[in-house]
Amino acid sequence: MLRKAASGAGIFFLYLISLLPFWLLYAIADVIYLVLYSLVKYRVPVVRENLKNAFPERSEAERRKIEKQYYHYLADLMVETVKMITVSEAQLRKRMKPTNPEMVEHYFSRGRSIIAAAGHYCNWEMAALAFGLLTKEKRVIVYKPLKNPQFDDLFNKVRARFGAILVSMKQTLRTMIAIKNELSFSVLVSDQTPNMHEINYFTTFLNQPTAVFLGIEKLAKLLDAVVLFYRIDRVKRGYYTYTLVPLIEEPKKTEGHEITEAHVQYLDKLIQEKPQYWLWSHRRWKYKPEDLNL
Repeated sequence: MLRKAASGAGIFFLYLISLLPFWLLYAIADVIYLVLYSLVKYRVPVVRENLKNAFPERSEAERRKIEKQYYHYLADLMVETVKMITVSEAQLRKRMKPTNPEMVEHYFSRGRSIIAAAGHYCNWEMAALAFGLLTKEKRVIVYKPLKNPQFDDLFNKVRARFGAILVSMKQTLRTMIAIKNELSFSVLVSDQTPNMHEINYFTTFLNQPTAVFLGIEKLAKLLDAVVLFYRIDRVKRGYYTYTLVPLIEEPKKTEGHEITEAHVQYLDKLIQEKPQYWLWSHRRWKYKPEDLNL
């Protein structure tokens, strides 16, 4: 009961914060950066280990520069994500612009559904919200539920504000089968960490063996859907573009793991270009191939 009340109070507080203008939120983000990085040192050992393993060829000074840039961006990401609770459609269209929205109609007019891979790169929450504005056909966002049900419900309502359908990972196959004969555009985050019992494939990602989900590949072949990458780029503070990058147009003609390798390696390349925008504080490499004899 107390935990539920605390969650309710926390949600109300986030709602009030979301009403603040962007300029004030960024002033708050500057303070959050100092608290996270200099005072609390939030997951600094995790970030340093991840950067060292991902970029062994870079100097310590280069990695520390990325580290500081990352924490600056993480603070911005926090306030921007809260702002999504009440951001207007006009503000959203101004701050998250598609570079090639005609790509959607290009495939839909040919009777092809679309599956897009995305990563925890730049502001994926703002991109998820903007995704709802991209088309009037079915828009599906596959998500991994949060442990706190109240906050999970909040963020699902936020993501669905402009028409997207939220589907939990466990319900993905059932949902996709139900809409198999309809045009749809689905987005799945490709850099989630599978639970140990779900792992059956490792690839090389950021210079190390990495367990990955095969869901995008399986769904693309099931629906015969075009596979894209949902690329997000930061233009300046608070402003982004997103680009739909074609990866695989004929999924049923691909070899095993070809689709998975395509979207994983695209994200790898994107992170290599501007690493400060990826979620380095995430414990991405929990498992090794030797842990599962793979």
